[in-house]
Amino acid sequence: MTKEEIVQLIQELGVRNIKFGVTDIDGVLRGKIISTQKFLKAIEQDIGFCNVIFGWDMNDLCYDNSEVSGWHTGYPDSFATIDPSSYRKIPWENNKPFFLADFSNSTDMKEVCPRTLLKKICDEANKLEFTPKFSAEFEWFNFDETMHSLKEKDYTDPNPLTPGMFGYSILRASQNGDYINDLFDLLDGFGIPLEGIHTETGDGVYEAAITYDEIIESADRAALFKTAVKEIASQYDLTASFMAKWNSKLPGCSGHIHQSLWNNEGMNLFHSDSDKDLMSDLIRHYIAGQLHCLPHILPMFAPTVNSYKRYVEGSWAATSVSWGIENRTTALRVINHGSSSMRVENRVPGADANPYLSMAASLASGLYGIKHKLELKKAPTIGNEYENKESISLPENLHKATEAMKKSDIARELFGEVFTDHFIKTREWEWRQYKPEQKNWELKRYFEII
Repeated sequence: MTKEEIVQLIQELGVRNIKFGVTDIDGVLRGKIISTQKFLKAIEQDIGFCNVIFGWDMNDLCYDNSEVSGWHTGYPDSFATIDPSSYRKIPWENNKPFFLADFSNSTDMKEVCPRTLLKKICDEANKLEFTPKFSAEFEWFNFDETMHSLKEKDYTDPNPLTPGMFGYSILRASQNGDYINDLFDLLDGFGIPLEGIHTETGDGVYEAAITYDEIIESADRAALFKTAVKEIASQYDLTASFMAKWNSKLPGCSGHIHQSLWNNEGMNLFHSDSDKDLMSDLIRHYIAGQLHCLPHILPMFAPTVNSYKRYVEGSWAATSVSWGIENRTTALRVINHGSSSMRVENRVPGADANPYLSMAASLASGLYGIKHKLELKKAPTIGNEYENKESISLPENLHKATEAMKKSDIARELFGEVFTDHFIKTREWEWRQYKPEQKNWELKRYFEII
């Protein structure tokens, strides 16, 4: 919808207030409820938003190493632009109007805003006459807990919604049918259509695949999905957690990204009828770029201390720089079922990743391979990649991954100097907060907010 159409719609709805949100570096949705009058002014003139949202962490602690936002800046307002095309209604809040905003027109925050970064990289793809079409799928655990019960028990032994390993279970989904059906229907009403939802392997864990679309819309859906699921779960006195690895004895939670490039005529450019694997030269360059860049930009996919607990052999998570055709043990999985569904699945990101940043990193590194015409030097993995001792292993913790990103010029080429420096500082801060000696430190920090 255009700006003019949104103004007319809001006036016709006669609502007293609307809700809007922006996404911070950690992927946490920050927002406000504002009066209709203020919204109508903001849609024309932008709206002030304290720039501390890029100057503090997910627990609202202010960075001591940020140049773009800190005590030295006085934390002024920066101006956010509400995107009229992001209009949604919140079904579980009496269809309250909701919008996303970003800092694409800001003079000071546009270089560090995740949504603005993704729009910038999408523009680069468009200039090459590519239309990126992406989607996200998430795994998350559900618990028969509230925010109060978790705090009272000091996050010790959270009680899962259901016990036992019941992957693809019709039984478990039926036993919680009201909740699961509400997820499917309410998310659709919120503009997040799902292709499917099912139980995964683990106590109370589910996976949902979001319907694919052009990349900005897909990132919006992914970012809103996590908050929406948490809000719907809370109505059932449940807590949904998107931690990458809440329990070392159970599989982790992924945030896989499915991706393809299309032309203006609606043709999937990753598909080729003349190749035995149906792979075009373009997809080979794209994969080569992602493999080349992955060790240099891993924190974009694995941003927390907890992220790296997920990279365990035999756990369905990638542990190496690798690719394969229909192979779920590799970092990149080529899905070559036909021209309309030909795509690359990036299996590296966890559910704790910021979707704007993980999609931006996927697209930027793929475009890097196309621009530099990189060739696939590594053969596709056949069989179990976990047994391949010749592959490059992913860094074992956030500190090592951040140091690799800091020493590399590739990240700055992909994302720009200002964003890269700021993001690295935030990950250095995140590592410094780590207190393994404190009981349940990771659960307390990540369980609900991430």
